[in-house]
Amino acid sequence: MSAERRGGPPAYWYDDSAVPAHARLLAGLYAAVTGLRRSLYRRGLKRRRHPGVPVLVVGNITAGGAGKTPLTIALVQRLKQEGWNPGVATRGYGRDDAATPLWVERTTDPRSGGDEPVLIARRTGVKVRADRDRASAARALAEAGCDLVICDDGLQHYRLARDIEIEVVDGRRRYGNGQLLPAGPLREPPERGAQCDFRVVNLPQPAAGEAPLGAGFGEWPMRLIADQAQPLLGARPLRLDGFAGKRVHAVAGIGDPERYFAMLRGVGIAVVPHAFPDHHRYAAADFAFGSKLPVLMTEKDAVKIPLDGQGGFDPESYYSVPVRAELPEAFWVSLLDKLQTLKRK
Repeated sequence: MSAERRGGPPAYWYDDSAVPAHARLLAGLYAAVTGLRRSLYRRGLKRRRHPGVPVLVVGNITAGGAGKTPLTIALVQRLKQEGWNPGVATRGYGRDDAATPLWVERTTDPRSGGDEPVLIARRTGVKVRADRDRASAARALAEAGCDLVICDDGLQHYRLARDIEIEVVDGRRRYGNGQLLPAGPLREPPERGAQCDFRVVNLPQPAAGEAPLGAGFGEWPMRLIADQAQPLLGARPLRLDGFAGKRVHAVAGIGDPERYFAMLRGVGIAVVPHAFPDHHRYAAADFAFGSKLPVLMTEKDAVKIPLDGQGGFDPESYYSVPVRAELPEAFWVSLLDKLQTLKRK
């Protein structure tokens, strides 16, 4: 399979290609419908629900990945250190039974719990509730003893009343052509992002010798750091740069696979790229690459690979590449200050 992702976004979202007329017409309809929905909540004609504990929403106004899940994991880990007992509310995209709410644990089958919720549960150990109705998920978390709800991907879920909003922006693609779906990648107008309490920009990895970039005024820079490759069959992790100068099959079924491939190339790995749609369900045939090389995949992809050989998979040479989100300490100081203010109310 080539690096061209099956089912990826239209080229005109992120380059100078002309937007088809039908897409522009549909974007106008989309703007009217979503604008009406926001207005109904803003005017109180549709009811918001609050769980009674602080709610922090992580999301973006573009379709596709921007780094929300790594940031959610970083938020949970840091806030646990600060004495909070957070829980995570999530839709659990791609679940077999999306209509049934579910407590997601580290041992939950990703087909039932969703790849991202299972990943969050494994990395953090906190309570994770998957529910299409994030307001109901937040209420369940509060009733289960959580004193803070972090909603992964919930900016547009207005039924859930929130106290803090964090917009995550892809620092490479930003807002693309700046148009609403389907003419462009925007779920909401750009000014919606400016209404959030924090804007976190997921910056691309600098090239060798290139000075690190900073985010703009009013933006907080985030970098996703990867320095290990974890064998799926449980051996000790290896240094990622130990693969430098070697050819590997790189597998990414995420919102922006090229970001992952670029990260591996940045440490000198010779990447044979294999891009799949976001949340792709893998079959053994997807790994019939024609050459026996190590397979390095994102952590979100790795949780979906059976380790017992079922389905014809051969995880002996498969590695997961976990990432951790790093942000300036000033970001944490500002966020903790807001949370303490909420706690005192």
